[in-house]
Amino acid sequence: MTTTQESASAAVAELLEIEQVRRLLFDYAFHLDMNHPDEIAALFTEDCYVSYGPDFGAEGRPAYRETLGGIGSFFAATSHHVSNIVVDFGPDLATAKVRSVLYAWHKYTKDRPDGHFFGQYHDELVKTADGWRFARRELRAAGVVDFHVKKQIPIGRS
Repeated sequence: MTTTQESASAAVAELLEIEQVRRLLFDYAFHLDMNHPDEIAALFTEDCYVSYGPDFGAEGRPAYRETLGGIGSFFAATSHHVSNIVVDFGPDLATAKVRSVLYAWHKYTKDRPDGHFFGQYHDELVKTADGWRFARRELRAAGVVDFHVKKQIPIGRS
């Protein structure tokens, strides 16, 4: 195989991995919107770290799964939109740092205005035998409107 062919093969392999990473992010949003807490938790490693705000998160898949217990009773509906996905792989395509942009709409079961979240996900992923999984997920806010979580991690804009 020539250097050009090897380079092309490596580029195709990376593109295939990027598509699998994108699918992970989209599956997360889908299962969240469909109120599938077990399916969401399965997208994370056993030793995951998740932070949705300074006082809201979990360490480890079982603890994270517990935080998902109220999504069906707290929200009547949600709609998560993920875009601007950037994937930076480690040297062996087995780890990745990912950032993406999020808009999320929340219709609450209680009588209150719909909540809106504008921000970013910052993720660290690992490739497992079951595919890409979240090892670390941090939600950072650019802004919110009537959102239920009062304290957010800012995106860090300087």
